[in-house]
Amino acid sequence: MFRKSREILVATTNPGKIAEIRAMLGDQTNWLSLADVGPVSEIAEDGATFAENARKKALGYAKASDLWTLADDSGLVIDALAGAPGVNSARFSGERPAGEDRTILDHRNMAKVLDLLKAVPRDRRTARFVCCLCLAGPEGVLIETEGRLEGLITDREIGKNGFGYDPIFLVPQLKKTVAQLSREEKNAVSHRGNAIRKLKPLLDDMLGKS
Repeated sequence: MFRKSREILVATTNPGKIAEIRAMLGDQTNWLSLADVGPVSEIAEDGATFAENARKKALGYAKASDLWTLADDSGLVIDALAGAPGVNSARFSGERPAGEDRTILDHRNMAKVLDLLKAVPRDRRTARFVCCLCLAGPEGVLIETEGRLEGLITDREIGKNGFGYDPIFLVPQLKKTVAQLSREEKNAVSHRGNAIRKLKPLLDDMLGKS
């Protein structure tokens, strides 16, 4: 049995996300991925909000693994589209066909957003990236945080870094899209980074008392 206070499962198989978590939350905790705990049934992300999806994943994987589990859900919220794409951000233009490169879907999603906003003036193209984090154990929710990054939707793709909607999301104070930022610049302002920074002192306090 793992020591739940020092070994925490992250509800992902993405090594990049594990590395990001470790870099921001410290390596005094052994961060595990879903690939480290053996086969577990996938938890459907069918909630109405980012927080609901993060909570559902954290609780589901915590119960399946008997480990504290950190899960997140995130996406793009556009005011002129009544909050869309929201929880459907990853599949806004439809599901990704088996075997298709993720970047192709990203470009289709961005193209749909730009088409829907083509008649919307710049000052009404306000949007935000939202990330909700949930840490749960088999017994229930332990910590929940939310991070945001406010910005504007551009009229075209700009920049080659990042993924998802990064090339069409302008950070006004930096005068760059997220896809023009270095990894360090992105982590300093990103919605996920902001949610993780809120989580860190709460987690440190909890681990210190365990």
